[in-house]
Amino acid sequence: MSVVFVRGAGDVGTVVGVLLHALGYKLIYTELPKPTTLRWAVSFSEAIYRGEWEVEGVVARRAPSPAEAKRLVEEGFVAVLAPEGEALREIAPEILIDARMAKRNLGTSISEAPLVVGLGPGFTAGVDCHAVVETLEGPDLGRVYLLGSALPPTHRPCAVEGLRVERVVRAPCSGVFFPRCTIGDLVKEGEPIARVDGTELLAPISGVVRGVLHEGLEVRPGMKVLEIDPRPDPTLPFKIATRSLKIAEGVVEAISLLRGRAKPL
Repeated sequence: MSVVFVRGAGDVGTVVGVLLHALGYKLIYTELPKPTTLRWAVSFSEAIYRGEWEVEGVVARRAPSPAEAKRLVEEGFVAVLAPEGEALREIAPEILIDARMAKRNLGTSISEAPLVVGLGPGFTAGVDCHAVVETLEGPDLGRVYLLGSALPPTHRPCAVEGLRVERVVRAPCSGVFFPRCTIGDLVKEGEPIARVDGTELLAPISGVVRGVLHEGLEVRPGMKVLEIDPRPDPTLPFKIATRSLKIAEGVVEAISLLRGRAKPL
């Protein structure tokens, strides 16, 4: 079976892994030593904090070394390494996916693996990767580019029930983040939901907490620290997003195209 090396174990990268795992691929992820994933309930990055985390029946485990990562994937687990270090060189995967969703290329090169796929803006197929998958909401979401780049970022949060910036809470200043709620909690507009050092943060709308940073993380001004889903359903934050699934399907298509299993239109 082929090894897929994924940079970024957030919610989008995780859904990519869920689909590829079902197709028989072995997955090794790399993450930050303290991931800043908001939707950690549906992200393999949570294995860094807890040692093990399950999403959609797939179990991810923290790996202290590339050698341990290789052992874990042979046993059927997804492995998550932090930091990456020299793991890419030691593992030498067939496929590299940059799923960090940074809206820019953080250093991934087309020469790092036989098949390199970049998600979203910042990557150019044929230059720094072999294929790019569209991540912008709209009719092209999940589209595979074998030449060229994805659409430029809008820097707007994804819409939920028509709300975008209204449902996102950002840090007003630098400091240490302390949440007063967790994923799945119902909150009311105007109630205290978190603080950054001594500054209180209030819920901008009523709904269910969709994502929130872990306590004790250092944040910077403007950084997203919490998301609210306006639909008052506590089960929603524990389900993978339709957008993430569409992007993941694009990654599967990209690999299929690059490996010659299909012909591009």
